[in-house]
Amino acid sequence: MGQGPSGGLNRQGGDRKPDGGGDKKEKKFEPAAPPSRVGRKQRKQKGPEAAARLPAVTPSTKCKLRLLKMERIKDYLLMEEEFVANQERLKPQEEKAEEDRSKVDDLRGTPMSVGNLEELIDENHAIVSSSVGPEYYVGIMSFVDKDQLEPGCSILMHNKVLSVVGILQDEVDPMVSVMKVEKAPLESYADIGGLEAQIQEIKEAVELPLTHPELYEDIGIKPPKGVILYGEPGTGKTLLAKAVANSTSATFLRVVGSELIQKYLGDGPKLVRELFRVADDLSPSIVFIDEIDAVGTKRYDANSGGEREIQRTMLELLNQLDGFDSRGDVKVILATNRIESLDPALLRPGRIDRKIEFPLPDIKTRRRIFQIHTSKMTLSEDVNLEEFVMTKDEFSGADIKAICTEAGLLALRERRMKVTHPDFKKAKEKVMFKKKEGVPEGLYM
Repeated sequence: MGQGPSGGLNRQGGDRKPDGGGDKKEKKFEPAAPPSRVGRKQRKQKGPEAAARLPAVTPSTKCKLRLLKMERIKDYLLMEEEFVANQERLKPQEEKAEEDRSKVDDLRGTPMSVGNLEELIDENHAIVSSSVGPEYYVGIMSFVDKDQLEPGCSILMHNKVLSVVGILQDEVDPMVSVMKVEKAPLESYADIGGLEAQIQEIKEAVELPLTHPELYEDIGIKPPKGVILYGEPGTGKTLLAKAVANSTSATFLRVVGSELIQKYLGDGPKLVRELFRVADDLSPSIVFIDEIDAVGTKRYDANSGGEREIQRTMLELLNQLDGFDSRGDVKVILATNRIESLDPALLRPGRIDRKIEFPLPDIKTRRRIFQIHTSKMTLSEDVNLEEFVMTKDEFSGADIKAICTEAGLLALRERRMKVTHPDFKKAKEKVMFKKKEGVPEGLYM
């Protein structure tokens, strides 16, 4: 046991001595590996290996988003480059087009006069007229679209040589555009006191042919073309027309008879033609002409040009009511206070098939009108409306509305929130005084 370790030491010692020089030759120099980190910062590696070493790349979401963003920027820059190239290429063409436009404007001249095309002679010549001058034989410029030229259209003419230089695209008269009722009136049939027979007749003549035309075809008759509402002022003619406009979904065109009277020769008949043309385009439609006696008076030997122009306007209206053109989906409602002054040709069957009279209200109708106008008023307990219903004075519907309004104003003047019976009595006296124009004799003497 004691010799074992000593023998081993001797063997190692004996082996180290002869081989000492051999270990020094076989041993290679290996530099110690530097520490990977010193504190928080990594020490920079030096030498050729550090220069050739590639960084470790790992895919991440931020890198993908940045790549997409750069690709988007690249696409935008490519589009911008293409746009700039196209702009540089098209710039000479735009300059040429601008120069051509300036030449066309010089040829047209400013300002341009408005006229009508009477007749086309050939592709380059026509006969034109203006509203204040005679007709001219003029040329048509080459840049005018000749496919849109037709007799009767509105054109633009050179201010000096009167040649055709353009076409007015909007052929609808602005006055006709204003006549169209955009928002339906708030009045309905329930707001009309009495007049049950009149409401029934206008429904049969105007509403039913537009909503159920098959009923007239089954029975084998043609529906009425138009109706005329006549009666004393304030009996509800215009109110009934408003109720028709409220209840129907058809286009409603409202015209006052005085609007058809124009200053220049031929403008009145042209406006009537334009009115019925627009009504035909927007059919089903209803044309309501209020105060028709402004243009529909009896014909007589006129002395002035203005009276002859009014008669020509009426003749055009007669032609539109009963001409060769069918007016199936266009219904006409006329209203007047003086039916005795209208021309018999306007009232004959075939043009106006229904004549609806609006009389002064009777006792039942008065009571209904008072109920309608006082339904929203705050009345005191002493108000007795039967006294005004049973009176012998002749009231129209407008007079009853004026009495209710005046009674409310009298109560408001005294800072009262309820209308009393004396208010109605004072309002009645005031309205009847103004109606009769009862100025006492000697008041201003």
